[in-house]
Amino acid sequence: MQVNRCGWVSEDPLYQDYHDKVWGRPEYDAKQLFAKLCLDGQQAGLSWITILKKQQNYEQLFAGFEPSLIAEFDQDRVEALMLEPGIVRNRLKINSIIKNAKAYLAFVEQGNDFSAFLWSFVGGTPKVNQFISLSQVPAQTPESEAMSKALKKLGFNFVGPTICYAFMQAVGMVNDHTTDCHCHGQY
Repeated sequence: MQVNRCGWVSEDPLYQDYHDKVWGRPEYDAKQLFAKLCLDGQQAGLSWITILKKQQNYEQLFAGFEPSLIAEFDQDRVEALMLEPGIVRNRLKINSIIKNAKAYLAFVEQGNDFSAFLWSFVGGTPKVNQFISLSQVPAQTPESEAMSKALKKLGFNFVGPTICYAFMQAVGMVNDHTTDCHCHGQY
């Protein structure tokens, strides 16, 4: 049976599974949001499928995206990660995950809720868009620009407005499944 999916999805079964079961589904768990934000930062300049295919390696090499463990990574660990073929071997991107873990910990140690903070940029509930075609979907929005600015102020990096919008789409803060996609009305 032919299933209508968003225009960015290829025939790759991994990509289709990600689209159908993960992308655009509301995620509220703070640590899952942290992990996804870090992974979206790794995508900068690359296609998402590149990172998706390396996701398990990232999870393994970055301590399951546990911020308290990542924050302890030292320069020797960075050098070891630079030799790992299963991730994007870019020093700035590797260091960004460590920097983001430290920023995350500082934020939550002040008694803040990371999930509530991120979801506040869309009023706490998913924004359901009604885009008919992929060409209508923006690369960034005023909300993603505000999120980017706020995250940078907290010490996060690789969180520009375009990365933030991709993140917002991925974690269901915005539902950008096109109206002809079988996932559009599911949640």
